[in-house]
Amino acid sequence: MAAHAAPLVCPRAPVQHLALPHLKAALKAGQPVVIAALGSSSTWGAMAHDIADSYPAELQDDLASLLPDSEISVINRGVSGEDAGREDKRMARDVLALEPSLVIWQVGANAAARRESIRHFKDLVRRGLHRLRAANADIVLMDNQRSRELLASPDNDRIDAALASLAQAPGVSLFSRDALMRQWQANDPPLSDFLASDGLHMNDRGYACTAAALAAAIVRAVK
Repeated sequence: MAAHAAPLVCPRAPVQHLALPHLKAALKAGQPVVIAALGSSSTWGAMAHDIADSYPAELQDDLASLLPDSEISVINRGVSGEDAGREDKRMARDVLALEPSLVIWQVGANAAARRESIRHFKDLVRRGLHRLRAANADIVLMDNQRSRELLASPDNDRIDAALASLAQAPGVSLFSRDALMRQWQANDPPLSDFLASDGLHMNDRGYACTAAALAAAIVRAVK
């Protein structure tokens, strides 16, 4: 498990409901399963102390603890700086080739930072979702983290709203980091406790607490 200088304490997380029928069926059948984490720097683990402190690595540890009788591999397919278009282009090689039961697609931060057309963004994500559904994978879209840089973007809320809309499609769920971090703030810790010095990415605590909340949502869905 990723090492931390002090015992990790995460604030209460909001309940987020995910629909994961393919993952649930595979686990019930006792099959080994793959969870592919697709995304940009937030998935890769930018500003974390070590790759073992990225959210996919922490998610692997959390699921191993919560579902000890299941064989679950969480594969990190994050690449810093990428957007939906680049992720769609490498989806077959980096994601579909893994035959995942679940794909967690963190997308939208770079679109917000670069003022990308909302319509173009939705078209790209919609195309990727079509390919993932055709592969019989459960899909979880992950929206943007609350950070100084992204909250300063006039497009950030529109990107998050677009992802929430896309997550209404069959076979797609939303894991909202925005809702998660709003709840953290409501429990008194300042947002800076979870963000790295660049004001954009999460720090080790932010990644670990994101993974803990996501793991809890996954376990609720499969049990």
